[in-house]
Amino acid sequence: MNDLFQTLFYDNRISELYTSEKSIQYLLDFEAHLAKAQAECQFIPSQFSEIIAHCCKVEKIDISQIAIQVGLGGNIAIPLVKQLTAVVKSENADASKFVHFGATSQDVIDTAMMLQSKEAIHLMLPLLTQSIEQLKVLALAHQGTFLIGRSFMQQARPISFDYKVAIWIDSLQRAKQRLASLKYYLQLGGAVGTLASMPQKGIAIAQRMAANLGLEYHPISWHTQRDFVIEIASALGILSGSLGKIAKDVSLLMQTEIAEVFEPAGKGKGGSSTMPHKRNPVSSIAILANAQRVPNLIATLLSAQIQDHERATGSWHAEWETLAQVVQLTAGSVRQMSILTNDLEVNPDKMLANLEITQGLIYAENLSFALAETLGKSEAHEMVEELCQEATAKRKHLKALVLENAKIRSFLSESHIQELFSPQNSIGFAHEMASHFIQ
Repeated sequence: MNDLFQTLFYDNRISELYTSEKSIQYLLDFEAHLAKAQAECQFIPSQFSEIIAHCCKVEKIDISQIAIQVGLGGNIAIPLVKQLTAVVKSENADASKFVHFGATSQDVIDTAMMLQSKEAIHLMLPLLTQSIEQLKVLALAHQGTFLIGRSFMQQARPISFDYKVAIWIDSLQRAKQRLASLKYYLQLGGAVGTLASMPQKGIAIAQRMAANLGLEYHPISWHTQRDFVIEIASALGILSGSLGKIAKDVSLLMQTEIAEVFEPAGKGKGGSSTMPHKRNPVSSIAILANAQRVPNLIATLLSAQIQDHERATGSWHAEWETLAQVVQLTAGSVRQMSILTNDLEVNPDKMLANLEITQGLIYAENLSFALAETLGKSEAHEMVEELCQEATAKRKHLKALVLENAKIRSFLSESHIQELFSPQNSIGFAHEMASHFIQ
């Protein structure tokens, strides 16, 4: 990760969880809790467990040496365990014999990855909740604001702004529920996952260790069954896409020709290096950029799911940085969304003006349905279609042509026609649908 882009694509709090120091501390936490659980199950002497735990501090580790040795060992746990053993030995030679006792490198790394992901997502959730609440406030303030609903980038029918925002809220609430329901599992199995190096006590140790770490216990190794990892990544990927959809809407609504919604203004935010008048959708840009990257990272994890036998060659290794990137990019998008939704600016006047761009054509369906009650669907559709073509050719408002049409006036009163060309009478159950998500 390039520090130059930290404030654009990432969240400092989550990025700090992925520093070398913090990443190694998660690995050391595994070793400390392994020894603790083994002592609690009378598998190793408790005094040795205390010494090992005392030594499991990142400041006691030479990180630069580990970085050099990772290339030789193939993973970070091997040189780390070697260093930790030396540190413990300097305190107590007998205790050093029980460092990493019965575990394997993948146990350490997988468990650390779960601890890291759990803490990161725990930090994300309040910001995601904040965005949802800010959107609720926005929607409640604009229940009487109408804008055009767009289909295939074309004007379609009027909608209410609270309806549009409620759709955003709905997707974020579901994404939040997915994250909140995720489970994070302990990995402890030893060489091929059978806990053979901890006879009689292995399962009890694993259960105790999971409880102490606040992780789920799973009754069989998942060394080469990686759905637990992919489930985390997939939930984050769905969230990233939901955030991206909102960012796409906002960036399109900020276009000069539309100008219906704007990201919150701020000194130095959204400017151009050459054009003083520009107001760029900076938060939306960052969210969209992240949303472009995350799916391919998840594809890597899905590809890595097909692993060989009881311990994988390469596929497991492909997960390490990939999952970390998924977590950090999604966290960055969550942070940017909390900024974007904080006082998002809405321009009701421009929304109303844009409703009139087609000179009433967006109400053609209303008119067709009203006439169908008397003329039937086919004849009504044909009549309205001809009127729309006439309105376009003459550059005249459709309502004016309708009011001039004697045949239509014989079926519809002027007040009824006025209602048909009113946005508030054209939004169906938009308010009712929105109310489920904004109260």
